[in-house]
Amino acid sequence: MVVDVERARAYAEALRELRAALDLAGDVSLADVLRFGDVVQPSRGPDAGDVDEALLRALVEEAAAAAVALREVEGERLRADFEARLDALAEELGRIEARAPERLVAERDRLREAVRALAEQDDVDEERLAREIAYLAEKWDIAEELVRFRSHIELFRETLAGDGEESVGKRLSFVVQEMHREANTIGSKANDATISQAAMALKEEIERLREQVENVE
Repeated sequence: MVVDVERARAYAEALRELRAALDLAGDVSLADVLRFGDVVQPSRGPDAGDVDEALLRALVEEAAAAAVALREVEGERLRADFEARLDALAEELGRIEARAPERLVAERDRLREAVRALAEQDDVDEERLAREIAYLAEKWDIAEELVRFRSHIELFRETLAGDGEESVGKRLSFVVQEMHREANTIGSKANDATISQAAMALKEEIERLREQVENVE
């Protein structure tokens, strides 16, 4: 710290003259002089600037390293959450895949009983019944949606493990949109309580994925 004595003396003399001119009582105190900001200034030795700059650089580097470490921890947390969501989606797809053929068998039996009841006889036109089942099988077919959904899961995982040359967040957002599209189609073709519930569970997990993807750059 450096005190400019000559400047302080000049301020003190000026204050005394002002007091006398205004006929004010009392004398000039040290506190009065120190109110002038340029009386006392920080020391600026030959190495002071270098020391301050080096300290500042070290602090900046430390803060940057801490930020990188925090992002890595957050990234691993997000990755683990994504993997858990993807596993849950795959599990629901498995439920749907297992139920889909059973649904057609159940519907075939239901139609047979309905036709038999209407005809009031035991004989059923098996050929016509087969055509009806084939029509329903085509109408309710979700095989393509299931295949595409699983490919979306793999694409999501591949994007997470990628080299980051493009915007990961933007690509993941697109994949999530495609997942949601397939889940909607599966739900609309369900006509079955088990598949409908699984499709709803798919959409709930997809929504959680979407919320987390918003945190990815």
